[in-house]
Amino acid sequence: MLTVVSLIFVLGVLIFVHELGHFMAAKSVGIGVPRFSIGLGPITPLRFQRGETEYVISWIPFGGYVKMATKEDEGGVENIEGGDVEQEFPEHKLFETKSVSARILVISAGVIMNALFAWVVYAGMAFVYGNRVDPNTTLAEVRAEGLPAEALPLTAVPFGTEILSINDEPIESWNEVADLLRAGTTETLVFEFSGEPGMIEVPISAFEIEKRVAVFDALVQLRQPIVGQVLPGTPAAAVGLNSLDRVVKVGVDTVPTWDAMVGMIEGRGGEEITIAVARNGELLSFDITPETAEVSVPGSDETREVGRIGIGMWTDSERVTYGPIASIGVGFRATANNIGLVLFSLKGLFSGAVSPRELGGPITIGRLSGQAAAIGPESLLLFMAFLSVNLAVLNLLPIPVLDGGHLVFLMLEAVRRKPLSVNVRMRLSQVGMVLLLLIMAMAVTNDIVRLFS
Repeated sequence: MLTVVSLIFVLGVLIFVHELGHFMAAKSVGIGVPRFSIGLGPITPLRFQRGETEYVISWIPFGGYVKMATKEDEGGVENIEGGDVEQEFPEHKLFETKSVSARILVISAGVIMNALFAWVVYAGMAFVYGNRVDPNTTLAEVRAEGLPAEALPLTAVPFGTEILSINDEPIESWNEVADLLRAGTTETLVFEFSGEPGMIEVPISAFEIEKRVAVFDALVQLRQPIVGQVLPGTPAAAVGLNSLDRVVKVGVDTVPTWDAMVGMIEGRGGEEITIAVARNGELLSFDITPETAEVSVPGSDETREVGRIGIGMWTDSERVTYGPIASIGVGFRATANNIGLVLFSLKGLFSGAVSPRELGGPITIGRLSGQAAAIGPESLLLFMAFLSVNLAVLNLLPIPVLDGGHLVFLMLEAVRRKPLSVNVRMRLSQVGMVLLLLIMAMAVTNDIVRLFS
């Protein structure tokens, strides 16, 4: 139910934003608008008339339209747009009588609104929530397990080495490491480190998303073995461990990092061990028996038993807040970065570097919407902003029936000093509709395959 409701909400808002852009631009240049619809196809009983415009909800939820006054043949899209309208408009309110520049504004306005929506959301999130930043970019090690063969030279990076830059982008936080590896748009990865081995180039393209994620997962951040949180009712709480205790030893083994300590405890479930901690200049020892817990093995359906004592890690990460002006800049950069990411992905699809099987349809959008909603409103809004950027860029593809196709028609008209014939535009629009339906069918098929795989 959460998935369905989230899908309706996400698509409804983004479609409304897009069509509102067309509607406002059309009204601003004096074009008549007989119908504004959320959804495509036959019209539901949810409709009302205000002024010259009928506002409706249509049965097919994956799209919408602003029907503009025209006397030209619309290329067979009447059924998709709820059928013909009987209302007559004077010539000065017809779409085709407006200047090319006015029509370009109207056609571009939906895409502009989607981009603005993303910008406003990203800026608003930065202003209201800020961003939690982890300034620690020092590595304890790079694990060879699961690391792609192309990235194995990274295992030579010694303990305590700091990441200075990735692809010439200075690194000031672990957040930036994650962003550049998971959402970069480069053909390779070039790491610069504070010491030996200096610089390492990893020939993994951003199209190879799984490999890049594997590289990030293999980077073990040097995290101090300091207790941040002690969960009530756990073995750690029972023996008196406190927040800010620094774990020095587990049994006879010296603890260099948090991850090393976790490994030592995980292998001793149900076994009494002695943990030594430094507290306020004193060295204290506690005898503690880790509880046994069952956890999933990453990348498989198997589980394993591990020891747990009920503590969380201390971190020096902080929530960075932004003022109104700075938030606008953060929103702009986030929007621009996501536009670049979508364009890079499209380049991969056309070049063959990305398989068409990666395309997602309404089921994928619904699943991701539900997951984002389950996390919270911040996550859902950020997902909507990213999806809005996707819709903006994809709508600019030069496919007739999409905004990009209409813009191509108008640019040709500006160059030729006369429009393409109605017959040519109608046939191109029909071809574009077939192509769009094929793409949608492929995306839905991919969704179904993923659902049952």
